[in-house]
Amino acid sequence: MFGIPGKSPVTMTPAAVAQIARLMEKDGHAGLRIGVKKGGCAGMEYTMDYVAEPDPNDEVVEVDGARVMIAPMAQMFLFGTEIDYETSLLESGFKFNNPNVTEACGCGESIKFEGM
Repeated sequence: MFGIPGKSPVTMTPAAVAQIARLMEKDGHAGLRIGVKKGGCAGMEYTMDYVAEPDPNDEVVEVDGARVMIAPMAQMFLFGTEIDYETSLLESGFKFNNPNVTEACGCGESIKFEGM
């Protein structure tokens, strides 16, 4: 992991913790795996998938029953990210407040990192 010993690689707001815990409980998942992949208008985009169990190379972050696994390839891109869950009149969804992002598209789903 590209982290600092004793410091969580990502943080979760109380809204994100509540939603992730709800999703885990609803279908009996072990958590959500977060990653990044090439795509979108800015070059990269976030991925989120249900998982039955963590991969041995995943970085696991657990807060009050909510568990996220960070895919190995994504660890250096997500360090320091705050995961939030927002609900508005038009949409609901996870938001990533990522200090490593240098550029994002208008929809907020596609991102760019330094040197990419």
